[in-house]
Order: sequence, then C-alpha cells, then structure tokens
Amino acid sequence: MTMHHRRKTLAASISLIALGAAASAQAAPIATLDRNGAWVSVEAYGPNVVRVTLAADKAEALKPGGYGILAGGADNAGFRHTGGKDGDTFSSSALSLHVAPAPAPHVPSMSEKYFASTLAPVALQVKNAKGEVVLDMTGWDMAPQTVNTEKTYQASASFSAPADEHYYGMGQNQESMGPLDLRGRVVDCKHWYDAPAGETVCVPFMVSSKGYGIVWDNPSPTRFIAGINGRTAFQSSVGERVSFFVITGNTPEELYSGYARVTGKTPIPPKAAFGLIQSKARYESQQEVLRVANTYRQKKYPLDIMVVDWFYWTRMGQLDIDPAQFPDPDAMNKELHGLGMQSIISFWPRFESSGRYFNELDAKGYFLKDKDGKTVDGLPSRSDRTGALIDSTNPAARKWFWDHARDNVLSHGFDYPWLDETEPDLVPSGYFYSIGSGDRYHNVYPLLHVEGFAENMRAWKPNKRAMILSRAAYLGSQRTGALFWSSDISPSWEALTRQIPTGLNMTASGIAYWGNDIGGWQWLPQSTKATKAPLLDPAGGTGTVGQNHDYPELFTRWFQYGTFLPTLRVHGDRKHTELWEFGTQAEPILARYDRLRYQLLPYIYSQAKATYDSGAPFMRPLWMDFPNDPKVADIGTQYMFGPAFLVAPVTEQGQTQKDVYLPAGSDWYNFWTNEKLAGGSWVKVAAPIDQIPVFVRAGAIVPLGSDIQSTAERQQVTEIRVYPGKDGDFALYDDDGMSYDYEKGKGTTVRLHWNDATGRLNASGDGEVARKAPGLVKVAGK
Repeated sequence: MTMHHRRKTLAASISLIALGAAASAQAAPIATLDRNGAWVSVEAYGPNVVRVTLAADKAEALKPGGYGILAGGADNAGFRHTGGKDGDTFSSSALSLHVAPAPAPHVPSMSEKYFASTLAPVALQVKNAKGEVVLDMTGWDMAPQTVNTEKTYQASASFSAPADEHYYGMGQNQESMGPLDLRGRVVDCKHWYDAPAGETVCVPFMVSSKGYGIVWDNPSPTRFIAGINGRTAFQSSVGERVSFFVITGNTPEELYSGYARVTGKTPIPPKAAFGLIQSKARYESQQEVLRVANTYRQKKYPLDIMVVDWFYWTRMGQLDIDPAQFPDPDAMNKELHGLGMQSIISFWPRFESSGRYFNELDAKGYFLKDKDGKTVDGLPSRSDRTGALIDSTNPAARKWFWDHARDNVLSHGFDYPWLDETEPDLVPSGYFYSIGSGDRYHNVYPLLHVEGFAENMRAWKPNKRAMILSRAAYLGSQRTGALFWSSDISPSWEALTRQIPTGLNMTASGIAYWGNDIGGWQWLPQSTKATKAPLLDPAGGTGTVGQNHDYPELFTRWFQYGTFLPTLRVHGDRKHTELWEFGTQAEPILARYDRLRYQLLPYIYSQAKATYDSGAPFMRPLWMDFPNDPKVADIGTQYMFGPAFLVAPVTEQGQTQKDVYLPAGSDWYNFWTNEKLAGGSWVKVAAPIDQIPVFVRAGAIVPLGSDIQSTAERQQVTEIRVYPGKDGDFALYDDDGMSYDYEKGKGTTVRLHWNDATGRLNASGDGEVARKAPGLVKVAGK
C-alpha cells in the first residue's frame, strides 16, 4: 500500500474515535511535526508530563486525548521548543523530549522493499531533569485490519528495554504467585471476567524503575510486551493513531501527581470506607441484615457498613426491592443508622426481557447491540445467559439508569451503591455501543458506567461524599471515588497468594483504593485438601465450613492481611461470613484485628489525605520507597502500607514462620515485639496464627485512636507511637469524614516531628491533638 493510499484510507476511517470523549476545545499543541508524512504532535500537561501523538493523517494527530483523559488539561507553559537539522527538542525543568529528524532519502534495500513498514519512521527520546535518557522510542506502526466489520489498524509503538529496567502497573492481572516485575511477560490488557487466574482489568498505565511512566491512550484490547528481546511495546487492536503520555518523576509522588493531572485526582472516601464492611452473597432478608448488625454491636466488634448484595429484587433489571424479603427498607436503614452504621446495596447493569423496563429501554436504543442493531440478550457461553446490558456509553442511558436506581432503591435510605459487573460481564467484543464498536471501546465501560453514578450522586447530595464499589476500572476511574476489588476469586490459599502481587500492580496503576473479598467469593467447598493439621480448631464453625477444617485458618490469615489493605470488606458465597462464624478459636483473633484496624484509623485516614494531595497510593510495592535497593525490584509478596508499615501476609496453610526481606536504607522494628533489626537482609520471622509479619520503619510516627464501634463516633488520638533510630515526620490529618469540605481545605493537619537526637516529639498545628501530642508519645523499645 502506498503512503498516499494509506493516508486516504486513514482519513476515511476516522470512525468514532474520541468524538464524544473529549470534544471540548483544548490548547493547541506546542508543535505538530511532519516527518515525511508521519505527523508527530507534542503537547504538555505540566512540566513533567508530555503527550506524543503519531498518525499518518494530521487530523488524527491533532485530536484530543481519549476516554479517561481530562479534557482541557494541557499546559504547555513550562516548555521551550527548539528545532534544527538535528531534530526538535521540547524542554522543561523536569524533562526534555527530542524528536529525531526524518531520515535522509535513500534507495530502499531489497529487504526494505518487501518488509519495511510503509509508515515513515519516527524516533524520539525522553530525558529526565538530570539529562539521563529514560525512554527511547524506536518505532511505531499501524497495521491494517478489519475488526468487527470496521476497517481500522492495529496501533503500536516500540521502545528499547535496558537490561536493568523493571516494569509495573498495567491494571489488574492475577497470574503471578509472587513476582511483581512484569519484565519478560506479555500482558493482555483487557477486561476479562473469565481469566483463568481471576478477572483481569485494563488500566494502561505502566510505571518504570527508570523514573517515568507511560499512559497508553487507547481503550481497545492492548498487548503490553515488557522487556522481551530488548524491546518493550504496546499493541492496541483498534486505532488510527498512536497516543501516549510520558510522565517523569524522582519520587512516586511526582509521578502520580502527573498522572492525576492527566486523568484526575483520587478523592478521599468517606471515613466509613476505612472501617469494616460486612457482606455476603447474600443476606436474604431485612431481618437477617439487622440480626447481623445487632450482633456486632452486642459483641462490641467494630463495624461501619452492612451490604445488601444481589437478588434483593424481584427480577433482574426490575430495579425494585422484593417486599417479601425487605418489607420496610426505610425502617431497616433507619435502624442501621441508629447503630452508627451505613449501608451499601448492589446494582447490576443487566435487564431481563420479561422485566418491566426491557421494552422501554430496547425502544430507546439503550442496550448493547449486535451488528444488525438488535439488542444482545445474555452471554454466548456459561450458564449465565439472561439479560441485556444497559449501554452506559450513552449519556441518556446513564441518566436513565441513575434516575431509576435513585428513585426506586437508593431513596429508601441506602447510603452507597455497589456497581457490579462493570467490566462488563456481557463481553462487548463483536457488538456495538452507542459510541462505536465494543472492540474499539472494549475497556471504557467501567469508567463511564461508574462516573455516571458518581456525578449524579454528588448532584443529588451535594455535600455527602460519594462512594461506590466497582468491579473494574480504566484510566481515570480513581476520580470517581470508587473502591475497587479483585472480583469473584476462589476461597483458596492459592487465590490469597495471588492477591498480593495483583494488588500491588493495580495500585501502581494509579488505582489506590483496591481490595479483595476477604475469604474469597466463590462457593466454599465443604471439604479440604490440606495436608497439614489446621492451626485453628474449626469447632464452633462447622455450620459454615463443614469438613473444610483449614478454612478458619485461611479466613483468619486473609482477615489479618485485610487489616492492612486500603479497604477491609468481608464477602463470600458461604452460609455465614461474620467474624463469630469460623469457630471459637478464630473469633478472638479476628476480633483483635478488627479492633486493631480501628485503632489505626488516624494513621490510615492521614494516608488518604496524602493520596488525595499527590495521587500516589499508600499501599504500594517496596520499590517505590526503596529505589536504591535492587533486591526489592521483583518482590510481590510483601508491601508498604503507608510510610511506616511493612506487611508480609501469610499465604501458606500451616505456616508459623516466614522469610521476610527488610529493605536496605533503614532499621526495622517488629510490630509485635519491638525487636529492632537492620535492613538489607532476609530474616526468618515467627508467624503464629495470631500474628502476621509486620515491621515498622525506624523514624516512623504512628498515631493510634481510641476504641470505637464505628466511624460515626468521634475518635480521640490516644497514643503517638514513635519508632526511634532516625528523625521522622508525619502529617496527622482529620476532617468531618463525610462531606466535601476537605476540598475547601477545612480539615485539620497536625505536623509531627520526631527529633531522634533529643528524643523529643514536636507538634505544630491547631487543635487539641497538637497541644496534647507530646504527652501521648510512646517510644518503641522504651
């Protein structure tokens, strides 16, 4: 195909890319360069973020960012453009981008005649503020193909892969049993509920150990090739351009603040989101919900949120509450609120053809369609074949769904929605949304579906923070205020093992609020394959576990891990999921960790504010905090939880000790014993059933709160624990926990500083905590 023909074809196949995504006007690019018919557009989103768009058609190169990218976010002010025979350079205080000149004309070789791309070559490099090359793009390509009846291209770009480079992020992938680094792997970045190791979720943000990240701006299924044969590449199945953002930074906070400028800030969830969330599949009646809630209060086990999961309705898509099961949901929620609790209720985006709204929505064209314009009803496989998918890419359909969810369900006193099946479960490949083909926009559904609720929730209750449970995400999903989880995983030791590296690459993708179903979701087998004697006697819990004698041990280990996750939510397809239903030996351990979680709330909530300020996750892999220790590059079995805690969950049945790596550059304290150890080595740590290995970094300041039953109570800071050996700082933050006033700066911050030489803690800031802080200090080991 000649270049002229290719460009004509591209111009004719503009299709629907991003016409509805970011149609608002934006700043002109710094420059749009012609490289022998390959157009390269360059624009900045602040001093450490540069966007590069390549296309054979200039109109494509000039289009704004796609779905997930904030419209109007371009900011070129800090960049200077110089050009000459050696190419074009775009420089700021944080990075420089050099686009090489077009190669000189030459007679093509025999090999080039047959195998070279018809696209004009483009090469570019990005250097950091120190002048070090961090990214070297060696080529790009658009291979013609027809996808879902549409003539389009596979759009790709290739980069050199230095031997010492490590890659992280790219969303949720549950294939690893421990290693974290994506190098040497091929990741299929697409939403896939049925992925063999557990649901995959595509958030195409890759972060490199070289101090940069790439936001790949294409929502179609994308293959990420990580450092194989000296090459790293992104290959998207549908597209008329290559568009990506490069973000540089010396710290995670610099990187993720750049990501936030491109895709949006991470809000602070309501404080209740950090307490215990109690769920199961499913509470079958109003009476059962209230019985469980009251039992928590009687036992004095802290709890913030009760969840009503699926099939509370009379029919899928009926958007009603079955009066036989829940005769008075208003009264139920009033009683929960009186107990200091809130409620979550789930919504599915599917509608049975026999339901009351199907014909109306079908007539309006609000469902996913096939190529003939007919509504797609059900899945093509599995035994889950009922229901049409509401097309949340259509703003009118989003509004309809919200209005009916609000009026029919949420208005009965429920606090927050749970949006399930947001990948969506009805796979869009081969079908059509209102914005275009399900192949072109395969990964965008969860962003639009959840954002529709988030925006309308804020309009409905302008000063009550929105919170949404969501099963999938995309670029920008963090801005919706959603809590994400790893979908319907198995109640097994293997599934637990997979959660740690899974979550760390998901949070590295800019999705700070990630968790999982504590205990696993899938049906619990009533027998066990364990070969070791269980560490907990199941007596008192056999009504839940049957002959699965090691499950109380598994659930306890999972709950211990969950205590150090951004959100702690119990769930599962079991007869019971409450803390007292796993045996008399498990119950006091679970209660202890539940109370510990609430004691840690002042520390955890302060991390939420730090994430709001910078975008950086507070549950994160070791490499973020210890970039100079090469041994942490591939460790996905342990992680940092805020600046203080190193957590190494126990994931093997019968395990009572664990090898833990303590990163170099710090001394460490065993959280349970206060034993002090030097960093830079592996240590064997005792892990009896009532402990998981947790270490605290020397110089850490950990504020602890009073015992409360829920975040509806005012919690006092009762202790400020200091781990000596180094100077330390901590910003202790608090606000009302419910409103958006924090966006106006109405919270309080007390800045704590530990002077290790003098052994004194200084506190600055307003309020009672600042005055009392020196008297609350407890120094570890003393």
